[in-house]
Amino acid sequence: MQDDRRFESPADLHLHSIRSDGTETPAHVMASAHRYGIRTAALTDHDTTAGWAEAAEAAASLGMTFIPGMELSAKNEWRSVHILAYLFDPDDAGLRAETERIRTDRVGRAERIVRNIARDYPLTWDDVVEQTEIGATIGRPHIADALVARGLARDRGEAFGGILHPREGYYEGHYAPDPRTAVRLIVAAGGVPIIAHPTPAGRGRMMPVPLLEELIALGLAGFELEHRENTDEGKRVLRRLVERHDLIVTGSSDYHGLGKPNLPGENTTSADMVARIVALGNGSAPVYP
Repeated sequence: MQDDRRFESPADLHLHSIRSDGTETPAHVMASAHRYGIRTAALTDHDTTAGWAEAAEAAASLGMTFIPGMELSAKNEWRSVHILAYLFDPDDAGLRAETERIRTDRVGRAERIVRNIARDYPLTWDDVVEQTEIGATIGRPHIADALVARGLARDRGEAFGGILHPREGYYEGHYAPDPRTAVRLIVAAGGVPIIAHPTPAGRGRMMPVPLLEELIALGLAGFELEHRENTDEGKRVLRRLVERHDLIVTGSSDYHGLGKPNLPGENTTSADMVARIVALGNGSAPVYP
């Protein structure tokens, strides 16, 4: 039986570093989480595991338990779907090939967006590269940071609400697998898939219940129900699914450092739910202090 005492509360299982679109190093992210009282933490950078080793070492030095994770990009029709993957094998060939494809296309997409913006504003690809760590998963937040550095926006929020908003006409899509494929890949790699912020505001942005039922049959383990972007109405729908299928429920901050207002521990996951994730995952293991 899993020893729940190892998973000290509170636990925050959704944190980002400069390896994707956060503003802090993996070690700094763990220190920030610890400062806010978190004692079990997961680093879940977009489509990469590049920060695992640094985060694990920092967490252990702070007396924290580290849960290896990632936020895998997926797409259902026009919906962007993010699936948190925990305790998978980072060397699994299928999952690794898919994340490499996603990251490669993200670079091409970012270049296309910059070319579009450059028609009307003084922005270059070099501006974006200057805001990106080597090996990081490049995304629109890095373009936002470049816009801020150029004085074209005050902060990321203004950049996303202005120049980077789809209505401005500079937006470009990027490759992401269907969520069915994403769940299959995570499960095949020994991981535990949990849908991140599954019920955001906006008509039809939550995936249809029949598709969610299909994903559950494929191995979807649960939902990140406690997240600032979720709607109360959507959570009521998903709680019925949770009860029907005895799913895992998590709560997390989605911390990005200065990239978002979210703070570590604003939503947390119970020790028993962390224990269920650990019992299911067999591709990698938690790192204990």
